[in-house]
Amino acid sequence: MITPYEELDAVLLDLVGTVRAILGDTFVGAYLQGSFALGAGDLDSDCDFIVAVTAQPSGAAAAALRALHDDIPTRPGFWNAHLEGSYADTGTLRGIDGLGAEWLYNDHGHRTLVPSTHCNSTHTRWILRHHGITMAGPPVASLVDEVPAEAMRAAARAALPGTLGEILTWAPPIAWTQRYIVTTYCRVYYTQVTAKVAAKRGALEWALRTLDARWHPLLRQVVADRSLGWRPDQPPRPGTLDETRAFAAHVEELSRLEGSAA
Repeated sequence: MITPYEELDAVLLDLVGTVRAILGDTFVGAYLQGSFALGAGDLDSDCDFIVAVTAQPSGAAAAALRALHDDIPTRPGFWNAHLEGSYADTGTLRGIDGLGAEWLYNDHGHRTLVPSTHCNSTHTRWILRHHGITMAGPPVASLVDEVPAEAMRAAARAALPGTLGEILTWAPPIAWTQRYIVTTYCRVYYTQVTAKVAAKRGALEWALRTLDARWHPLLRQVVADRSLGWRPDQPPRPGTLDETRAFAAHVEELSRLEGSAA
């Protein structure tokens, strides 16, 4: 078993077998990162993968991969619509010097494969190095160097200011978005403090143990409502969006103060 879900395992095994055939000698390995690698994946999670390659796919291989990812979300079943991942060349995957390089990326549930830095982050490297699940190829820790703690903290510190506004540029102000904002602030701030990465629920539980009791009702609401999932017509609970904005401002200030003291 790769994951707790038999259907997802079948989808992943088919994906790995197909991309391995497309990529030929440039295929190095395939790995899970994200929630499933952290042991917290569930039916409300997407399934994050990284395919390691010797060089970015091009020509006929890139065309075949694009055709594959155009087709996968149209297939029957739940998990075909919930994959997300990138094709990472081993040269830029190994160390933080490779940050900023674009990898071919398939967004959650989309039918496209486009150059993006989305998965090329300290966050992804840390998960792969410490918790990545090998589906094919060598152990993933042999491909990814340890991420320096200060690099983890610095990336989190840089990400927090403006996170609320950035999320609201693409996510509508619905209940799911309200929960996502709170969870994202908890996860990023957790990384700034600990130089590690936590799954969504783990970050929320850490925030409940760590942050002022003033925020406990909001955090408990987000934990309790996570199972509601994505409902595009569901508004936030009364008052929670304003409280979420206040929480975001509070965490940004904590981050700034800790950054100044560092």
